[in-house]
Amino acid sequence: MAKTKLSNTVNIENRKAKFDYQFLDTLTAGLVLKGTEIKSIREGKAGLADSYCYFKNDELFVRNFHITEYENASFYNHEPMRERKLLLSRQELNKWLRKVKEQGLTIVPVKLFINEKGFAKMNIALAKGKKEFDKRETIKKRDTEREMNRKF
Repeated sequence: MAKTKLSNTVNIENRKAKFDYQFLDTLTAGLVLKGTEIKSIREGKAGLADSYCYFKNDELFVRNFHITEYENASFYNHEPMRERKLLLSRQELNKWLRKVKEQGLTIVPVKLFINEKGFAKMNIALAKGKKEFDKRETIKKRDTEREMNRKF
């Protein structure tokens, strides 16, 4: 039986978030995971599209974060779309909770990675939603930069 090599260079990004939101502040948070979830993440089988963070009982959770079921697990497999708790210090949680309530901002998962110690970490951003004209402006800037790079 050949074991599959599990990688510590997992780098899963939420590209849609960069387009839909303007990031104001970022943090790196730990995740509370089950055994089969970390194995699936190490295989790169996770998706951040349409995921978001919210506060419940003064704790931060991520919802719609999809982790594919681990193939080699038996009946101990995890639910792919369950809510997962994010680990942050109480001071950071209180600061972001205040900003979310007062200013109507959103907390968006930006990137999922495995650190040097082998723990799954998630970069989250305090974000403000872009309006339609802001998105068009972003597309226009990207296109002009691409044209300038082609000329040189």
